[in-house]
Amino acid sequence: MDGKRPTIASMHGMVAAAHPLAAAAGAKLLAGGGNAFDAAAATAAALNVVEPYMSGLAGMGMATCHIAAEGRIRTLDFITRVPEHFPAGRFRSRQDVFRGPFAAGTPGNLAGWCELVRAHGRKTLAEVFAPAIALAGDGFPLVEFNTDGINQSARSLKDMPFFEDWNRNYTAGAGQVAQGDVLRQPALAETYAAIAADGPGHLYGGPLGRRMVAHLASLGGCLSEADLAAVRPVWLDPLEVAYRDIRMHTLPPPCEGFQYLLGLRILDGFDLGRLEHNGVEHLDIVLRALRLAAGERIRHNNPRPDLLARLLGDGHVATLRARVSDGKPIEGPTEQWISPVPPNPEKEHTTSLSVADAEGNVVCLTQSLGALFGSGVVIPGTGVCMNNFLYWGEVDIRGTNPLLPGGELALPTAPSIATRDGKPVLALGTPGSYGICQTQPQALVHYMDFGLGLQDAIEAPRCRLWDGAKVDAEGRIAPEVIAGLVARGHGIAAVADWTMQVGGMQAIAIDPATGAMTGAADPRRDGYVATP
Repeated sequence: MDGKRPTIASMHGMVAAAHPLAAAAGAKLLAGGGNAFDAAAATAAALNVVEPYMSGLAGMGMATCHIAAEGRIRTLDFITRVPEHFPAGRFRSRQDVFRGPFAAGTPGNLAGWCELVRAHGRKTLAEVFAPAIALAGDGFPLVEFNTDGINQSARSLKDMPFFEDWNRNYTAGAGQVAQGDVLRQPALAETYAAIAADGPGHLYGGPLGRRMVAHLASLGGCLSEADLAAVRPVWLDPLEVAYRDIRMHTLPPPCEGFQYLLGLRILDGFDLGRLEHNGVEHLDIVLRALRLAAGERIRHNNPRPDLLARLLGDGHVATLRARVSDGKPIEGPTEQWISPVPPNPEKEHTTSLSVADAEGNVVCLTQSLGALFGSGVVIPGTGVCMNNFLYWGEVDIRGTNPLLPGGELALPTAPSIATRDGKPVLALGTPGSYGICQTQPQALVHYMDFGLGLQDAIEAPRCRLWDGAKVDAEGRIAPEVIAGLVARGHGIAAVADWTMQVGGMQAIAIDPATGAMTGAADPRRDGYVATP
């Protein structure tokens, strides 16, 4: 009655995902006796089908998990290493590895999903992948967001030598789609059925992997069967910091999520809740803190444990808080170490999901193909689209995230879980490339400092910082506030009232006293909350 989305609450489990059919897939696993790990894998695979431009089994990802049986949080890193035969130093521009066979990193998503199920799930892979198989085989009607993503890609890929394979797979050769068209992906359904029967070895050392390597090689790519055989998702202890009365957890390096936590550490020194919400003082402090945190990540990417402890330590954080307070304009890079990098709207395509079950298990997972449809290369006869994650490394090997053969790849995702007194109270993740570690803190400030409900906190207007002093602000921020921020040195301008530049969050809040769960899904995407 108030024009807002309804609050979704449950005692029996919850899935928040970027598409209703994917959220329903995860909820189906929960209803059938699966737990959060089963449901997360089912949701992730279903997103491959209904958001094929955002993520897929040939992408990469990370997850932060509360494991109820162990009473602790662990993280799972399924970001793979740079292919062993990548020609370091060959390319002069990031754009050279934006599309095509050399853009593709070794797929990690499938390995990650299967590891979640193996380590902590209770369902078989056949049960977990059944919803994705049905969605791919039966098809689903395309809605606005689907048609926009597919048609935008058709325009940008049409002159590429691998376009026809992509075109057959996603437009049935028509070159475009329309709202209401039914997208069927029978080859992808067959691929998932084979994985359900044979396990992840169907890709890592099996026929799908051989087919993938051969096709990329035919286009001049460098991925090898040895790269696939070396894939091992890694369980790690989380990196964590205090913010107000919670502790926020995400993945340690090489994940770049330490930028997110450093931003929170800086902001924890300011009493934001006493300020006017979305006023000049509130946004000035937040934007300054987030730009400083981005600069620290760029200067010290993939830091050693001792350096990381110093970066997040009281002394260094105090210095950064003083810089926030000094009033002098702050400029600097937010993307990679070479500045400036022109904004590229096609690269901001990722997806995040949050799942909780009645037993206390919680999974926050962020996964991607990199850009819109990743590299654009589809492996014929499989329905599998390759990622372009090497675009997120630095082709200039002097950088702090260099593309070196066999080297670690640091990516800016930060799936997170907050605890209070050791109990999980919030799962929060978003897509958004280098904006992820900027926009998650903004939503948390709305929720924690200003007391907005979870859905309202996600819907509240946000900003995206770019290299230099540039800031894009959603147009719902008052013009006089924009003017006040310009006067303080921010190169800020209003864009659309709602824009995916500032992410597409999915979150679940949990009351530790009652076990009640409340979900929130971002209207900047086709986000949806489903319950068993």
